Amino acid sequence: MTGGPGGALLVVGDVVTDVVARHRTPLAPATDTEARITTLPGGAGANAACWAARSGTADVRILARVGAEAAGWHGRSLRAAGVRPHLVTDPDVPTGTVVSMVGADGERTFLTDSGAVLRLSAADWRDDLLSGAGQLHISGYLFFADASRALARLAMDAARARSVPVSVDPASAGFIARFGVDRFLTAVAGTDVLLPNRDEAELLTGLTDSTDAVAKLSRDFPLVVATLGPRGAMVARSGTVVGRVPGEAVTAVDTTGAGDAFTGAYLAARLAGHDPVTAARHGCRAGAEAVTVIGGRPPQQPQKSPDITPA
Repeated sequence: MTGGPGGALLVVGDVVTDVVARHRTPLAPATDTEARITTLPGGAGANAACWAARSGTADVRILARVGAEAAGWHGRSLRAAGVRPHLVTDPDVPTGTVVSMVGADGERTFLTDSGAVLRLSAADWRDDLLSGAGQLHISGYLFFADASRALARLAMDAARARSVPVSVDPASAGFIARFGVDRFLTAVAGTDVLLPNRDEAELLTGLTDSTDAVAKLSRDFPLVVATLGPRGAMVARSGTVVGRVPGEAVTAVDTTGAGDAFTGAYLAARLAGHDPVTAARHGCRAGAEAVTVIGGRPPQQPQKSPDITPA
């Protein structure tokens, strides 16, 4: 199974609160650095879902776990983006938070508090979430904790039983390095479409050439679609790179969520019946748009900031 036309997109992943701090000058240790700071809805899985909806998928759903303090805000933000949220409210742990420090070149560095994200568990799963689904997409962050990893595997098994293809975004080279490459590859075994970025592909294979790394990964996964930042994307099957898509020239203001935008638009294009290389072109266009806006979501009407009361 490598994806095909029709059906809904179910994303199982992360919904977090992004605190984006844009600083024009280098960080100054032990004192102040002037920055413009914005609080926005985010999360790799949620961002991808929103870009898929923006790219034309009529039925996009997300299963995620959030804290009570911002559940209402996140639900409203997802619905405004055309995504049907299935948010489990955690009574004990707040919503995950990511501090994204964005330099003058638009490149970002994350400080991540996973919060409720990794407390998503098998008890939160319902098979009817897959009703009418043509694709299951899982955010790789879920594989880094026992409870959420068990949920991810349960969702993958349920999708396989229904012949629904599964895609995985490895999510974080830093987290994979700490978790262990072999453990991660074992955890995501059976994935139909792997969507790494260049750093993740090289880490997962131990190779320093991105073309070789992507080709090698495609011996273990039926389809590998890798993002290469401003260099575009690469598609590989059966140990061979079968397509390359150039990046689009834009001025980046914030690279947060560019890969998520690629993933969402790519999956939307596949569900619409496009071949993988054409779908990757759609993904590159969305990624290029994403770096021109602040935060990881498609531009839309601003949402009211989160309140501190339960939903």
